[in-house]
Amino acid sequence: MPDPNDSDAPTAGALTLRKPQATDGPAVTALIAACPPLDRNSAYCNLVQCTHFADHCVVAEKDGELVGWVSGHRPPSNPDDFFVWQVAVSSAARGQKLANRMINHLIERPEQAGVTHLITTVTDDNAASWALFNGLARDWNTGLERTALFEREAHFAGAHDTEYQARIGPLADNKNDKQPQEKQGQ
Repeated sequence: MPDPNDSDAPTAGALTLRKPQATDGPAVTALIAACPPLDRNSAYCNLVQCTHFADHCVVAEKDGELVGWVSGHRPPSNPDDFFVWQVAVSSAARGQKLANRMINHLIERPEQAGVTHLITTVTDDNAASWALFNGLARDWNTGLERTALFEREAHFAGAHDTEYQARIGPLADNKNDKQPQEKQGQ
Protein backbone atom coordinates (compact mmCIF):
# COMPACT_ATOMS: atom_id res chain seq x y z
CA MET A 1 0.00 0.00 0.00
CA PRO A 2 1.47 3.42 -0.90
CA ASP A 3 2.58 5.66 1.96
CA PRO A 4 -0.18 8.32 2.21
CA ASN A 5 2.42 10.85 3.35
CA ASP A 6 4.42 10.37 0.13
CA SER A 7 1.73 10.93 -2.47
CA ASP A 8 -0.88 13.33 -3.67
CA ALA A 9 -4.46 12.50 -2.68
CA PRO A 10 -5.49 9.91 -5.31
CA THR A 11 -8.59 10.68 -7.31
CA ALA A 12 -9.83 9.25 -10.60
CA GLY A 13 -7.55 10.44 -13.37
CA ALA A 14 -5.14 12.06 -10.89
CA LEU A 15 -1.42 11.47 -11.00
CA THR A 16 0.20 10.07 -7.86
CA LEU A 17 3.93 10.34 -7.16
CA ARG A 18 5.24 7.93 -4.53
CA LYS A 19 8.14 5.80 -3.42
CA PRO A 20 8.36 2.51 -5.29
CA GLN A 21 7.74 -0.88 -3.70
CA ALA A 22 9.04 -4.33 -4.61
CA THR A 23 5.69 -5.11 -6.26
CA ASP A 24 6.38 -2.25 -8.71
CA GLY A 25 9.42 -4.07 -10.08
CA PRO A 26 7.73 -5.79 -13.04
CA ALA A 27 5.94 -2.58 -14.10
CA VAL A 28 9.18 -0.59 -13.84
CA THR A 29 10.97 -3.19 -15.98
CA ALA A 30 8.19 -3.05 -18.59
CA LEU A 31 8.15 0.76 -18.62
CA ILE A 32 11.93 0.97 -19.14
CA ALA A 33 11.67 -1.56 -21.98
CA ALA A 34 8.98 0.61 -23.60
CA CYS A 35 11.16 3.74 -23.44
CA PRO A 36 14.11 3.34 -25.80
CA PRO A 37 16.91 4.32 -25.86
CA LEU A 38 17.05 3.56 -22.11
CA ASP A 39 19.41 0.75 -21.19
CA ARG A 40 17.38 -2.18 -19.93
CA ASN A 41 18.29 -3.25 -16.43
CA SER A 42 17.71 -6.73 -15.12
CA ALA A 43 14.41 -7.26 -13.32
CA TYR A 44 16.50 -7.94 -10.22
CA CYS A 45 18.25 -4.56 -10.53
CA ASN A 46 14.86 -2.84 -10.72
CA LEU A 47 13.67 -4.75 -7.63
CA VAL A 48 16.75 -3.62 -5.70
CA GLN A 49 16.10 -0.04 -6.78
CA CYS A 50 12.45 -0.33 -5.68
CA THR A 51 13.49 -1.57 -2.23
CA HIS A 52 17.04 -0.60 -1.20
CA PHE A 53 16.92 2.75 -3.04
CA ALA A 54 13.21 3.59 -2.66
CA ASP A 55 14.06 6.86 -0.90
CA HIS A 56 15.87 7.94 -4.06
CA CYS A 57 13.40 6.69 -6.66
CA VAL A 58 9.86 7.67 -7.60
CA VAL A 59 7.01 6.12 -9.55
CA ALA A 60 4.10 7.98 -11.08
CA GLU A 61 0.74 6.24 -11.25
CA LYS A 62 -2.42 7.23 -13.02
CA ASP A 63 -5.57 5.19 -12.58
CA GLY A 64 -3.54 2.29 -11.16
CA GLU A 65 -1.09 2.21 -14.09
CA LEU A 66 2.59 3.02 -13.66
CA VAL A 67 3.31 5.83 -16.14
CA GLY A 68 6.60 7.24 -14.84
CA TRP A 69 9.82 6.22 -13.13
CA VAL A 70 12.96 8.01 -11.99
CA SER A 71 15.76 6.10 -10.34
CA GLY A 72 18.64 7.71 -8.55
CA HIS A 73 20.90 7.67 -5.54
CA ARG A 74 23.36 9.73 -3.52
CA PRO A 75 26.85 8.49 -4.44
CA PRO A 76 28.66 7.29 -1.31
CA SER A 77 31.82 9.07 -2.49
CA ASN A 78 29.96 12.41 -2.74
CA PRO A 79 26.65 12.41 -0.82
CA ASP A 80 26.12 16.12 -1.59
CA ASP A 81 25.24 15.03 -5.14
CA PHE A 82 22.03 13.35 -6.25
CA PHE A 83 22.59 11.10 -9.27
CA VAL A 84 19.62 10.58 -11.61
CA TRP A 85 20.10 7.18 -13.22
CA GLN A 86 17.04 6.69 -15.40
CA VAL A 87 13.97 8.68 -16.33
CA ALA A 88 11.12 6.84 -18.03
CA VAL A 89 7.73 8.27 -18.99
CA SER A 90 5.14 6.18 -20.81
CA SER A 91 3.91 7.46 -24.15
CA ALA A 92 0.47 7.98 -22.54
CA ALA A 93 1.94 10.50 -20.06
CA ARG A 94 4.31 12.49 -22.26
CA GLY A 95 3.92 16.21 -22.81
CA GLN A 96 2.85 16.86 -19.20
CA LYS A 97 6.28 17.74 -17.71
CA LEU A 98 6.07 14.50 -15.71
CA ALA A 99 9.84 13.91 -15.72
CA ASN A 100 10.36 17.42 -14.35
CA ARG A 101 7.70 16.86 -11.67
CA MET A 102 9.18 13.52 -10.61
CA ILE A 103 12.71 14.92 -10.27
CA ASN A 104 11.45 17.92 -8.28
CA HIS A 105 9.49 15.50 -6.06
CA LEU A 106 12.66 13.50 -5.39
CA ILE A 107 14.86 16.52 -4.69
CA GLU A 108 12.25 17.94 -2.29
CA ARG A 109 12.08 14.77 -0.17
CA PRO A 110 13.66 14.96 3.30
CA GLU A 111 16.01 12.13 2.29
CA GLN A 112 17.72 14.56 -0.10
CA ALA A 113 18.44 17.19 2.60
CA GLY A 114 21.92 18.59 1.99
CA VAL A 115 22.03 17.84 -1.73
CA THR A 116 23.87 20.66 -3.49
CA HIS A 117 24.02 19.30 -7.06
CA LEU A 118 21.99 17.04 -9.31
CA ILE A 119 24.14 14.93 -11.62
CA THR A 120 23.34 12.53 -14.42
CA THR A 121 24.89 11.16 -17.58
CA VAL A 122 23.44 11.62 -21.06
CA THR A 123 24.62 10.68 -24.53
CA ASP A 124 25.17 13.54 -26.97
CA ASP A 125 22.22 12.59 -29.19
CA ASN A 126 19.59 12.33 -26.41
CA ALA A 127 17.83 15.64 -27.10
CA ALA A 128 14.90 14.91 -24.79
CA SER A 129 17.16 14.36 -21.78
CA TRP A 130 19.26 17.44 -22.55
CA ALA A 131 16.05 19.48 -22.79
CA LEU A 132 14.88 18.10 -19.43
CA PHE A 133 18.11 18.82 -17.58
CA ASN A 134 18.70 22.22 -19.20
CA GLY A 135 15.09 23.06 -18.28
CA LEU A 136 15.64 22.04 -14.65
CA ALA A 137 18.76 24.22 -14.46
CA ARG A 138 16.79 27.12 -15.91
CA ASP A 139 13.81 26.52 -13.57
CA TRP A 140 16.16 26.34 -10.58
CA ASN A 141 18.05 29.43 -11.77
CA THR A 142 21.42 27.70 -11.64
CA GLY A 143 24.06 26.39 -14.00
CA LEU A 144 24.60 23.15 -15.88
CA GLU A 145 28.15 21.96 -16.51
CA ARG A 146 28.72 19.33 -19.19
CA THR A 147 31.82 17.12 -19.28
CA ALA A 148 32.64 13.76 -20.85
CA LEU A 149 32.54 11.13 -18.11
CA PHE A 150 32.50 7.69 -19.76
CA GLU A 151 34.08 7.77 -23.22
CA ARG A 152 33.10 5.52 -26.11
CA GLU A 153 36.51 3.95 -26.69
CA ALA A 154 38.16 4.20 -23.27
CA HIS A 155 35.21 2.99 -21.18
CA PHE A 156 32.81 1.19 -23.53
CA ALA A 157 35.30 -0.43 -25.95
CA GLY A 158 33.41 1.26 -28.80
CA ALA A 159 30.12 -0.46 -27.94
CA HIS A 160 28.28 2.56 -26.48
CA ASP A 161 28.28 6.29 -27.14
CA THR A 162 30.14 8.62 -24.79
CA GLU A 163 28.14 9.50 -21.69
CA TYR A 164 28.43 13.16 -20.73
CA GLN A 165 27.93 14.17 -17.13
CA ALA A 166 25.48 17.00 -16.58
CA ARG A 167 26.08 18.66 -13.21
CA ILE A 168 23.34 21.08 -12.15
CA GLY A 169 23.82 23.41 -9.23
CA PRO A 170 24.37 24.71 -6.76
CA LEU A 171 20.83 24.03 -5.58
CA ALA A 172 19.09 26.16 -2.97
CA ASP A 173 19.42 25.02 0.63
CA ASN A 174 15.69 24.34 0.83
CA LYS A 175 13.98 23.35 -2.43
CA ASN A 176 10.77 22.77 -0.45
CA ASP A 177 10.05 26.50 -0.46
CA LYS A 178 9.66 26.36 -4.28
CA GLN A 179 11.05 29.87 -4.61
CA PRO A 180 13.36 30.73 -7.53
CA GLN A 181 16.96 30.28 -6.56
CA GLU A 182 19.59 32.96 -6.80
CA LYS A 183 22.74 32.01 -8.68
CA GLN A 184 25.63 31.53 -6.31
CA GLY A 185 29.32 31.94 -7.06
CA GLN A 186 31.48 28.88 -7.44
